[in-house]
Amino acid sequence: MRKIFLLLFVLGLSCAAFAQTDRASWANLSGLRPGQKIQVVGMTSKKLSGNFVSISDTAITYREMTGEQSIPKQDVLSVRLMENKHRLRNALIGAAVGAGAGAGIGAASTDRPGSILTDVSRAKGAGVGAVFGLIGGATLGALLPSRSTIYRVSSH
Repeated sequence: MRKIFLLLFVLGLSCAAFAQTDRASWANLSGLRPGQKIQVVGMTSKKLSGNFVSISDTAITYREMTGEQSIPKQDVLSVRLMENKHRLRNALIGAAVGAGAGAGIGAASTDRPGSILTDVSRAKGAGVGAVFGLIGGATLGALLPSRSTIYRVSSH
């Protein structure tokens, strides 16, 4: 029994070590390409979005509608890359959640005294709710951007 726990511990430790990345390194930002959409979160938790321009040892520069902006390194809490990947995955998850919620709401709101849909069976109400939930969830899931944190100030 102890050998199994030891094996699980070693495997878990190696997986945890593999999964960790050093997001506290300012050098991570050198992998950004000009024009990529980023979100910079300042030390006051203010979120600033724009297209990446350049990085130096002391500041990050991005372009927004009003022009180029530079933020000193000491004022940056985190930098996220705003990507449009995983849209299909997000749409499928949103569709599944929306269909389930819609079916539940549709079934609960039919065939009850005082209900708007009194002469509709629960199965039909669930079906209609599922269709609307599926469409809404898929649309919302596809529109949500994916964000990956590239830099974050360490909490130490």
